[in-house]
Amino acid sequence: MGNESGMRYDLPVSGMSCAACATRLEKVLNRLPGISAEVNFGTGKARLAAGPDGAGAPDILAAIRKAGFDVAPQTLQLSLSGMSCAACAARIEKVVNRLPGVEGSVNFAAETARVRYVPGLSEPGAIIAAIHKAGFTATPVIARDREADKQRKEAEFRAELRLFWISALLSAPFLVQMIGMFSGGLDASAHHAEWLQGLLATPVQFWIGRRFYKGAWSSLRGGGANMDVLVALGTSVAYFFSLVVVMFDRHDLHVYFEASASIITLVLLGKLLEARARARTSAAIEALLRLQPPTAWVEQDGALQEVPVERVMAGMVFVLRAGDSVPVDGEVLSGESSADEAMLTGESVPVPKKAGDKVFAATVNGDGVLRCRATGVGTETLLAGIVRLVEQAQGGKPAVQKLADRIAAIFVPTVVAIATLTFVAWWWLGGELAPALVNAVAVLVIACPCALGLATPTAVMVGTGQGARAGILVRNAEALELAEKIAVLAVDKTGTLTEGRPAVLDVRPLEGVAANDLLAVAAAVEQASHHPLAKAIVDAAQAAGLQWSLADAVRTSGGKGVSGRVDGREVWIGSPDFLAGQGAELPAKVLQPLLDAALTPVCVAVDGRPWGALGLADPLRAGSKAAVARLQALGVRVVMLTGDHPAVAARIAAEAGISEYKAQVLPGEKAAAVEALRSGGRVAMVGDGINDAPALAAADVSFAIGAGSDVAIEAADLTLVRNDLNSVADAISLSRTTLGKIRQNLFFAFIYNVLGIPAAALGLLNPVIAGAAMAMSSVSVVSNSLLLRRWRPGKTD
Repeated sequence: MGNESGMRYDLPVSGMSCAACATRLEKVLNRLPGISAEVNFGTGKARLAAGPDGAGAPDILAAIRKAGFDVAPQTLQLSLSGMSCAACAARIEKVVNRLPGVEGSVNFAAETARVRYVPGLSEPGAIIAAIHKAGFTATPVIARDREADKQRKEAEFRAELRLFWISALLSAPFLVQMIGMFSGGLDASAHHAEWLQGLLATPVQFWIGRRFYKGAWSSLRGGGANMDVLVALGTSVAYFFSLVVVMFDRHDLHVYFEASASIITLVLLGKLLEARARARTSAAIEALLRLQPPTAWVEQDGALQEVPVERVMAGMVFVLRAGDSVPVDGEVLSGESSADEAMLTGESVPVPKKAGDKVFAATVNGDGVLRCRATGVGTETLLAGIVRLVEQAQGGKPAVQKLADRIAAIFVPTVVAIATLTFVAWWWLGGELAPALVNAVAVLVIACPCALGLATPTAVMVGTGQGARAGILVRNAEALELAEKIAVLAVDKTGTLTEGRPAVLDVRPLEGVAANDLLAVAAAVEQASHHPLAKAIVDAAQAAGLQWSLADAVRTSGGKGVSGRVDGREVWIGSPDFLAGQGAELPAKVLQPLLDAALTPVCVAVDGRPWGALGLADPLRAGSKAAVARLQALGVRVVMLTGDHPAVAARIAAEAGISEYKAQVLPGEKAAAVEALRSGGRVAMVGDGINDAPALAAADVSFAIGAGSDVAIEAADLTLVRNDLNSVADAISLSRTTLGKIRQNLFFAFIYNVLGIPAAALGLLNPVIAGAAMAMSSVSVVSNSLLLRRWRPGKTD
């Protein structure tokens, strides 16, 4: 954002609570050099006029924020066309980021731009106009029609394919000539008449190759230079040199029509292969979207009607038959079945569904019939949220890409300079025009900025897509990069390591009382209660297949306990002190083992006589111990943070295999605890609740368990759809694998240019071979990224 002299701004300001705030902000702004400001508390806007030497947009925004207010930026998603290489993407970013209050990032692989702008400083129309002026096309993505996008790209691909085959047909006669030339059996222009070569090469150069001229002109007009400049310049030099030789009958010189035609044909082939490979980078998301059915069976006017999924509104009742794909998110009203949620969570085991459970769009119903109420439709489904997060991550850039971007920005001018020096040096030292020309053309056509531009985004696109299929949603590319080097993982206990709800873990009846009778009588009284402990007792009795009578005259006693009559007998249930107060104290031999195991005792007495006690606790999740061991095998130090009692913390830590824990940590203290762990290296935090949000924000990398609160998910860098700590290990594994591919890609892209350009300058490469190598370099980088599709969750390394 530069200093925009002589500008007027109309900024929406947030954070003003009264007219005094507006007055104070106005004073702050009017202190800036060359600024005249009026702040209206009623409209929430600041109107500013900046003189020729007035403060620029960065200073204005900094002053507003320093005063304790803010100007909330808006996000604009753009679909781009006209880019031919990474230099184009760098050029668009440079143009956009020059605008006041604008920060943009371009994804060359996805042909999209994500732009954040401050309303009043810049508007979407100005941003799009600046991109058009730079020689590219930008279209706002409001409601992306994926099918239309796909059809458009397929039509473009078919048109390019037709041009390639025409170009290949026209260039085919040159193939025999080149084989003869390389084998030494034929002179370079002996097999075909020179005029016939020119006739074949001309449509390839100016009709098939017009895209390169158009791209080069747009780029140069916008003040930049891209790959089209190199191809157009290199092939034009070869073509026009050959044309001059033919027109002036210079039989002492070779013609290079075969070089210009073959280079264009091979570059087109490379572009086609690259486009096809790039389309496969988003295959994971496309596969998810295909699972959502186009229609839903909805209850209307007392009958089932099949309607398009777009017409399903929140609150409507829909029915899922056996084997149906779920059209929208919903809540089960009646029926029992199971759902295959592997496409969202990566978990292959079907999830039981009954009344009150949630169902999600794109999952598959099992053998039962479910009647559901729609709760999330359109862009509000979990599936739509996954797609948004993945696309947001795919549009970001990890730090490792920044070097490649800086090189891409100066790449083409540098290559043109090297080609010019090559031409001058060969002509000056050798005294012959033809070798100088051939080697300069080879330098121009072997250089490939595309490989640099594709190295990172293609790997990020495939990696985040694979993550989504495994239930790992990456908010941004930076988080994916940071997750690679996590040294310490702070883990919340409740809901992360544990189930997040109490369960009966021990039943201790007194002598003469059966364990099932103790559990059944407790369930009879607790059945009417909504307390979490009461629900755990009822669930345990149901799981044991017990039957019980209904209790009557049920009474609660101030949160200490509950009483009622079951089959004519008076039953008391509650804490040890509560039952002692009723004259039914339990012996220490029953209570002490429960207390030693850090279990919460719920005591039971019948007709004034102690019957026994139930031990309740929040149990460890089934996969937590294995997940902790796997994280430790990855070299991650696991630390548990909890607000619970030290005895409970010690029990859970021991069960999970964690040697380091901090107990009785208040929610406000968790962020400080995370900060204290930084001495051990990069810190990550995983949690599921609102009280975890400050700690998640304080960590270098944050993970939110997907079943947790929306606040935790909003604060997290990575969201884990599955309620399984193993997903954290999967995310670290995915990060390391993806970053490894990015480094491989960048190495290949750099080493290709570092070795190829000098070889061409030294005369070691024929222009046609150089063109073929350039065409294949991008394909090789994208193909290497596609190997990430082999990644699967559950691997330690």
